[in-house]
Amino acid sequence: MDNKKTAEAIRQGQTVLGIELGSTRIKAVLVDENNVPIASGGHGWENRYVDNIWTYSLEDIWAGVQDCYAKLKEDVWNQYGVELTNMGSIGFSGMMHGYLPFDGEGELLAPFRTWRNTITGEASERLSEVFQFHIPQRWSIAHLYQAILNGEEHVKEIRFLTTLAGYIHWKLTGEKVIGIGEAAGMFPIDSGAKDFDGKMLEQFGELVSDKGFPWKIQEILPRVLVAGEAAGVLTEEGAKLLDVSGKLKGGIPLCPPEGDAGTGMAATNSVAVRTGNVSAGTSVFAMAVLEKALSRPYEEIDMVTTPTGEPVAMVHCNNCTSDLNAWVNLFKECLEAFGAKVDMNNLYGTLYRKALEGDSDCGGLLAYNYFSGEHITGFEEGRPLFVRKPDSRFDLANFMRVHLFTSLGALKTGMDILMKEEHVQLDKMLGHGGLFKTKGVGQQIMAASIDTPVFVMETAGEGGAWGMALLASYMKNKGVGETLADYLAQKVFHGEEGESISPKAEDVRGFEEFMARYKAGLPIERAAVESLS
Repeated sequence: MDNKKTAEAIRQGQTVLGIELGSTRIKAVLVDENNVPIASGGHGWENRYVDNIWTYSLEDIWAGVQDCYAKLKEDVWNQYGVELTNMGSIGFSGMMHGYLPFDGEGELLAPFRTWRNTITGEASERLSEVFQFHIPQRWSIAHLYQAILNGEEHVKEIRFLTTLAGYIHWKLTGEKVIGIGEAAGMFPIDSGAKDFDGKMLEQFGELVSDKGFPWKIQEILPRVLVAGEAAGVLTEEGAKLLDVSGKLKGGIPLCPPEGDAGTGMAATNSVAVRTGNVSAGTSVFAMAVLEKALSRPYEEIDMVTTPTGEPVAMVHCNNCTSDLNAWVNLFKECLEAFGAKVDMNNLYGTLYRKALEGDSDCGGLLAYNYFSGEHITGFEEGRPLFVRKPDSRFDLANFMRVHLFTSLGALKTGMDILMKEEHVQLDKMLGHGGLFKTKGVGQQIMAASIDTPVFVMETAGEGGAWGMALLASYMKNKGVGETLADYLAQKVFHGEEGESISPKAEDVRGFEEFMARYKAGLPIERAAVESLS
């Protein structure tokens, strides 16, 4: 579409907006009627560690969303000379899980507890036992039950419990709803009923019946919707909250708010059975849409759903590229000390490609990327570490390679259960997120880790914000009876699968050797956590 046609589509409100609040970046992507990105905006932010809680303040949230939207508007104006005042539909996504409890007046009762916190071990274990269903520590219900076990006073005042995406949506529309994929990170889902699991809701009620709370769990959770359903409209107050200039019109339809898992599935066209995807950024998670249920619950594997409610096995790890990014920034600082001007895209590309020159097993080097705890390997806290023996091959190629390998180390632990023990069959695995931006590198490392071909599409760098825009577009533009899988395959991706890289036997062997070292070295990480408080 040429600029004049795009400008007219913007004027006519035919575009669709997706905004995703990630761990380190809030991103907005505006798409045209062909679902092609035409403008974007972004805002960098970081979580805070306050009173032993990883959190973002409400002020941080709204300042970030507003700045991101303002930059999107600026990009639209600079490219097309048009003021962005209306759209066909909007969707919001955020980091899944966590704990945002509100009272009857809409006031937040406790600081936002994000997915990154690993402080609900007792609750997670007890709920998993009661439900006979693995409840990860980061899930909203685990945070709620842990607050109950802790005797926290605010619990009795709760009248609404939601996630980051659910909170944004509520404030912009007045609707206390949530997409089913995001809901699956709050409380277990019954895929047949497309709702929270009724039996488990009753079990939770029985579990806390002696507390005398003035609420039931069913009353404080948001209403579950599936992709394609209407989820309310932007109110006049919501429009002013999003666009502080006051030029955005109310009345725009919003689709159900989804989590970053669901937007990742949409962005990679992996919502159909026997497809999978890996999202690799600050955290990393892999998902496989299942043909049948797993043989039993696993602590390492979460059961969630697609945005339309199909069961999905998810391996989620708290840590991925944070330590890798820290080392790249150190190299940047070093180069700048010598007076060099550093282009970060070039620096990342050069260092990532260097990793492909390393020994298959990283030359005996070892690293742990644990900025925070990692439940799959049993850590409530983390300490980034780099370790080598005197005879290890310590050079730049192996150094970069080991940090790429370790970014997927915890993930591989869970994926091995799916692939080797449960024999889950996948027709394709698609990669997206920052790890895959340097062409071919993250893709090759990922293929080696799971011994499976990995596809990456040109749109992989667009990430979750684009995936959220696609879900909003589906709600607005779907045909009668058209499934999300068909809509994505036929109207977004047009049969394109992206570029595939198959695993090399030598790389697969090297990754297995690295993993043996990784598992054997976990006591080193434990000692670091205990010694460096």
